[in-house]
Amino acid sequence: MKKQRILMCPPDYFGVDYEINPWMKGQIGLVNKGLARQQWDRLYEQLAEQLDIHCLAPQENMPDLVFTANGGLSLGTKVLLSRFRMQERQVEEKIFQETFCQLNYEVIDYGSACSFEGEGDALFQANERLLWTGYGVRSGLEVQKSILQDLEVDVVPLRLIDPRFYHLDTCFAPLEGGEVIYFPNAFDSYSINEIERRIPPKKRILVSEEDACQFSCNLFNVNRLIFTNAMSLTLQKDLEARGYQIKLCPVSEFMKAGGGVKCLTMKLEQESIVRAPQKESLSSPIRSETLKFSGHLLDSGQLADSLNFIELNGLSFNLSNFTPALRQDQKSHAELKLCSPDSTRLENTRKALIDRGWECTEDREEAMFFPAPKDGVAPEGFYTTSIYPTQVYINSKNLHLQNRRMDGVIVFNPAQQSITCKIIRDLDQGDLVLIGEKGLQVESPQQSDDAEAFSFMSSSVSSERRAEGQIKEIAQEIRKIKTAGGKIAVVAGPVVVHTGAANYLEKMIRADFIDVLLSGNALAVHDIEYQLFETSLGVDLQRGSPVAGGHQHHLRAINRVRLAGSIEAAVHQGLIKAGIMHACVQHGVNYVLAGSIRDDGPLPDTIMDLLVAQERYSEAIKDCQMILMLSSMLHSIGVGNMTPSGVQLICVDINPAVVSKLCDRGSLEARGIVTDVGLFLQFLSSELNI
Repeated sequence: MKKQRILMCPPDYFGVDYEINPWMKGQIGLVNKGLARQQWDRLYEQLAEQLDIHCLAPQENMPDLVFTANGGLSLGTKVLLSRFRMQERQVEEKIFQETFCQLNYEVIDYGSACSFEGEGDALFQANERLLWTGYGVRSGLEVQKSILQDLEVDVVPLRLIDPRFYHLDTCFAPLEGGEVIYFPNAFDSYSINEIERRIPPKKRILVSEEDACQFSCNLFNVNRLIFTNAMSLTLQKDLEARGYQIKLCPVSEFMKAGGGVKCLTMKLEQESIVRAPQKESLSSPIRSETLKFSGHLLDSGQLADSLNFIELNGLSFNLSNFTPALRQDQKSHAELKLCSPDSTRLENTRKALIDRGWECTEDREEAMFFPAPKDGVAPEGFYTTSIYPTQVYINSKNLHLQNRRMDGVIVFNPAQQSITCKIIRDLDQGDLVLIGEKGLQVESPQQSDDAEAFSFMSSSVSSERRAEGQIKEIAQEIRKIKTAGGKIAVVAGPVVVHTGAANYLEKMIRADFIDVLLSGNALAVHDIEYQLFETSLGVDLQRGSPVAGGHQHHLRAINRVRLAGSIEAAVHQGLIKAGIMHACVQHGVNYVLAGSIRDDGPLPDTIMDLLVAQERYSEAIKDCQMILMLSSMLHSIGVGNMTPSGVQLICVDINPAVVSKLCDRGSLEARGIVTDVGLFLQFLSSELNI
């Protein structure tokens, strides 16, 4: 008989390095790594007697990769890739995806907008095409409708209400004999009713809080054997009377991170579990609807009351297009997208919200498009875009704007039934341009409710906040992005050189932390001037005083590069032997220099055509996850206008007004550190250990 195959990951780099669940609090750095290895090895040995185990290679800086259950959900030749809610675990997604591809699975990815955490929140009922799914803490509700369609199984959503049991597998387990073992207090009343409706009384095994808190439910069941961390004698006797044999496998060190036996395993072949034939037709019970409100949301307390009501009834929601009133005589406006586990709860909640003043949006007005009157000209009344996710309702369906940016216009292509963002100068005569805001839905930014998430982005500019703590968090985020194969751009002004910090930026480039450098003519000029003459703007940076004839140095530097033909040629010819630009050339960093009317020379690499420079900037920042803006106000504002939401914009300047101006231009996701850019780069390079 063929053994069932599972996925595990050795705990080479396991530890508690952060806090993302209640079990981790107070446990940072307290894992006994030697004991953890012994416990994992013992579990592996016992499981290997029953199962075929495929081991995932452990990765540095991914301490939770050991919990493979959260990596995805497989059935047949398909695997649903996890998308983690917590930022700390998102770096694991690429590793799991590569592993599933190597195992010849068809990988289905719901995208980063959909939170889904694999077998942690999705467990098959034995001998049925039924999937129990958890939501309310980590995995989202809306994604479960897609799971039904992709795996062709019935999906039963169960809402988790106790933060200690943040994944379904921590408090619920289907067994081979058709029983389910669960801790009822972890669920709301609707979910308990769903369990009781589908599972007969004799097949329900309720556990005490004591058993729940030692993760008795977080078990692995195969061949009537139950492997788990610990279990009371009462529960053991109950299960043994049903024909199961209990194998206690202590994993106390992994409990410090909120994981048990099941968390350490992912089932790669589940056909033996889901034996029932496919049903001819399946329909998801999950329903959604959008409501809108116009009134005194805040001062009346109606918004808080409505959201509390929604949560108490087991629905999820997304608040968008929220415009608070600025004066007492004005009204606030908001849209609310509801997602419900079933139509009954949606209907009851909808009625209650309508009584509170919300309105249905079922009869939505369609968007209006007028043709561009000539090349490079938009029709009057055109809508200007923002950096945030945008949908347009046309021909009775929502179209998503993909290549969004600030200060563009939305163009409709009837043949392809798609919408794109164009800059006004790129419009062709006859392009259908969105007029006004009918049929428009923009997802305005929402502050994360995760107290752990990137705390330096949680407040606006302040010159009174200590920079050191923020820089540590930035360094940690940079490592995560690079570990996951992401891109980081730097927008830098010549102050980086003037403050003597060029060598720190150079180190970051040589350590492969930087993928893109955006600047003007001056940064490159003064970086090269320093390499040739040890001055910047004619000033000896070591002594801080001008040198004789130093005012000519930057022009002489420009002239030598122009003679060489380019910065790259000057590097290859040995003219430039070190510095920021030398590092960019040697390490293949894409640099774009945008010129201005004040530039001397300029360098041959500097783009003096403004429109071409804008296009090159825009192309260079595609797919970047972070952009560091270092004392370059105009270039930072320009990049901010080009950057879609979701990209971390970190603006560093000694002047708080720089970040304020960036925000005034609409780059609301930009946050700043008010400090000297030289000190910032010195501390950052130190935190990055370079």
